[in-house]
Amino acid sequence: MARIVMKFGGTSMAGIERIRNVAERVKREVESGNQVAVVVSAMAGDTDRLVGFCREASALYDPREYDAVVSSGEQVTSGLLAIALQAIGVPARSWLGWQLPIRTSDAHATARIESIDTTALDESLARGEVAVIPGFQGVTDDQRITTLGRGGSDTSAVAMAAAMQADRCDIYTDVDGVYTTDPRIVPRARKLARVTYEEMLELASVGAKVLQTRSVGLAMKEQVRVRVLSSFDDTRDEDGYRGTLIVGEEEVTDMERQLITGIAHDKNEAKITLVAVPDRPGSVGSIFAPLAAAGINVDMIVQNIAHSAGSTDVTFTVPAAELARAIDTLDKASGDIGFAKLLHDTRVAKISIVGVGMRSHAGVASTMFQTLGDRGINIQAITTSEIKVSVLIEEDYTELAVRVLHTAYGLDAVDA
Repeated sequence: MARIVMKFGGTSMAGIERIRNVAERVKREVESGNQVAVVVSAMAGDTDRLVGFCREASALYDPREYDAVVSSGEQVTSGLLAIALQAIGVPARSWLGWQLPIRTSDAHATARIESIDTTALDESLARGEVAVIPGFQGVTDDQRITTLGRGGSDTSAVAMAAAMQADRCDIYTDVDGVYTTDPRIVPRARKLARVTYEEMLELASVGAKVLQTRSVGLAMKEQVRVRVLSSFDDTRDEDGYRGTLIVGEEEVTDMERQLITGIAHDKNEAKITLVAVPDRPGSVGSIFAPLAAAGINVDMIVQNIAHSAGSTDVTFTVPAAELARAIDTLDKASGDIGFAKLLHDTRVAKISIVGVGMRSHAGVASTMFQTLGDRGINIQAITTSEIKVSVLIEEDYTELAVRVLHTAYGLDAVDA
């Protein structure tokens, strides 16, 4: 008997018919002899609707009450799925976050899971019940409901799998796995059978939308085997597997390992250039300290060659949604920084190549730079990690860049 956590996203839970479809999938796992816990998201669009109500009620809403409102979407779907399971003869009950409980920090709307008590859950599973748990939520020590931020149901599912010591956490979504890149841009993109935690973490952080970054980081930390698969498509690959497994590097064989695993793109970037910053010790710190204090994440950083007048230009990127706040923060700190002018550009995109094969192969970055240069695509900034290279380019070249790099690294499917 295996313990399985199944997580279903908003599109999978969008209406009673789809909830019934989910119930049938859960029933098949139960009939296979497995103990099953299900983590559910709100119906597609419901969270946005509830957030809108909060903003309409007051622009300066209490975040504690905001969490009480937006967490209700998952409460509805967990109850409905329990009802649908009971209707087809599967013993089931819903468990709200406070009933287990799922203990979190008190950072409302962005809470982090601290512990999960599975005592009552273990007893329920031992009785043959399916536990249906709302994702995205928990409770503080003072009994206030919290939410984990957008995409938080993925994190809830992985955390539940870790706490239950589950054999696997299955994330059901509207795609049938992790691809070498976005198949809407590259029809010849291939579905991957296995991806390492590190690769998936990098892909999620640079624009791949399959899994929430926090959930992948937690899976890697707790060594939870995660499978990404479709709620609507039961197609199996040539080896009989469905979806994509996210696992430790030791589970990816040499035959499966490629130099580059995937290519991601992200248009939600904004570039800021500070012109004529004094070229002296501490000047760069005076730029990024106020941004850090304001909670604004900075990604790519380029410091140009110093001007003859003892100044230099500094270019960096921030999330596009944070651009206005970043500009305001820098303007307020302009006296300490001493820049002459601030330039910004939102028509940029970040293109990233990811793969553990980079560790043992030279020339990966040069292939990227040469391929983009041959197509006349100018690179505005570069950042790297041990298994990732990201470049900033003009937004209009995004799809071309993804396509030519996909081909350059031999990722195109042969039979597509």
